[in-house]
Amino acid sequence: MGAELNHQLFSAADNLRSKMDASEYKNYLLGLIFYKYLSDKLLVQVVELADESLEEYNTQEKQTKLYEELVSDPDVKGDLLATVVDTLGYEIEPKYLFHVLATRAKQNIFQLNELNTAFIHLSTNYEQFNGLFDDVDLQSKKLGSDDQQRNVTVTEVLKKLDAIDVLGHEGDVIGDAYEYLISEFASEAGKKAGEFYTPHMVSDMMAQIVAINQEDKKLFSVFDPTMGSGSLMLNVRNYLNYPDSVKYHGQELNTTTYNLAKMNLILHGVEAEDMNLRNGDTLNKDWPTNEPYTFDSVVMNPPYSAKWSADNTFLDDSRFNRYGKLAPKSKADFAFLLHGYYHLKETGTMAIVLPHGVLFRGAAEGVIRQKLLEDGSIYAVIGMPANLFFGTSIPTTVIILKKNRTNRDVLFIDASKGFIKGKNQNKLSKENIDQIVATYKERKDVEKYAHLASFEQIKENDYNLNIPRYVDTFEEEAPIDMVAIGKEMKTIQTEKKALEKELYETIASLQTSQENEAWLKGALEVFDYGE
Repeated sequence: MGAELNHQLFSAADNLRSKMDASEYKNYLLGLIFYKYLSDKLLVQVVELADESLEEYNTQEKQTKLYEELVSDPDVKGDLLATVVDTLGYEIEPKYLFHVLATRAKQNIFQLNELNTAFIHLSTNYEQFNGLFDDVDLQSKKLGSDDQQRNVTVTEVLKKLDAIDVLGHEGDVIGDAYEYLISEFASEAGKKAGEFYTPHMVSDMMAQIVAINQEDKKLFSVFDPTMGSGSLMLNVRNYLNYPDSVKYHGQELNTTTYNLAKMNLILHGVEAEDMNLRNGDTLNKDWPTNEPYTFDSVVMNPPYSAKWSADNTFLDDSRFNRYGKLAPKSKADFAFLLHGYYHLKETGTMAIVLPHGVLFRGAAEGVIRQKLLEDGSIYAVIGMPANLFFGTSIPTTVIILKKNRTNRDVLFIDASKGFIKGKNQNKLSKENIDQIVATYKERKDVEKYAHLASFEQIKENDYNLNIPRYVDTFEEEAPIDMVAIGKEMKTIQTEKKALEKELYETIASLQTSQENEAWLKGALEVFDYGE
């Protein structure tokens, strides 16, 4: 299924790649895939509401025909659409369904304003879609110099995307499509791609960890203040026993990416009342400030070593005022960490991805790190392999934080060598993840892999958390047996002399002149000298 999705995306991208850069055309493709999902889901819902069988209505042509027949009956239309809106939260007229528009595209009678009208209808009538299709700018000159050219471009894209089975795709179709697009065209998408997408296996590992000992909570809240595409939050529910009762709270600075997260949550069936999302600057102003403002889990993959104001007024901010110093202007890593930690419940768990520098850099960062360690806030430090994230090859660390601990020890895991090497990015296997999570749960020393360091040991290291100080992964080379090597050399020399003698005798037995024989003796003397 993944290969089919990737093939169709690559084919559709071909129609846009020469017209705009990857950061723009991925917005068109993801927006259209989302609209297709809404359309296809509505058709399936209509079949079920009509008490018909999906085995009988097993094609979109049949489903569309049924929908058209039902809404053409004035006695049925009103109740049907009201029920569709009640169950799905929206409705789409038959003529604006993705499949209908794609069929018209295949017949070369599609008109761009039809798709535009469909977007406007959803955005203006249903609050959850407000602004979601703004990045699919159908009037952009990059699609073509005039309406006819733009029409041709979008027609080709609709044809290609119509073949994708978004409802039958196993997994996260928006997340998978997004990951494929930014990995396949990473050089075009720019170096910032990794900031709003956490590779699936890293996300999976973090989700497993923050869910430990909280699996049975009937009401569970997750917060991601740098949520990107939202996949980090969504993964957490895979490890909870009541996944349908999760409340999602997230913030994202980039408007396009914020819209992507909203699409992702809607696509995963998250109800409007279960998502509390905001498009804003996480560090500049605290949010959320109203209840609830602390959460069972906090997951974060913030932009690494980003710049921020570090204005002195933040020393009075309740997120930062306990730590004596502010994160430096050129490196906001600890500002993001402290923001997330402030919003963690007393019983919760936080996981954040950061560059290794936060483990050992001094000055203000050293002061903040020392205070966190003195408070027992840092629970574990996991060293990840290099080149896991899109747009950056640096190795990263996942830091786990908790509150109200009776102990101040820290578990160090060096997972930097456990990965599958890839063409563009390295990947974690299921076995790699299982090993990390099992070691995290055991919280014991594992030779050359993990070490549980006491607070005293960390203090002796001047609160430096650089992983090699605690986990020795040095592999000693096997000692060299000089006696055995000497014997081997002697054997080789003996064999060499025997071969030379045999060669000389063979050549000497041949018919030759005295002059050639003298030359041969001289050559063999050179061989002997070379010993």
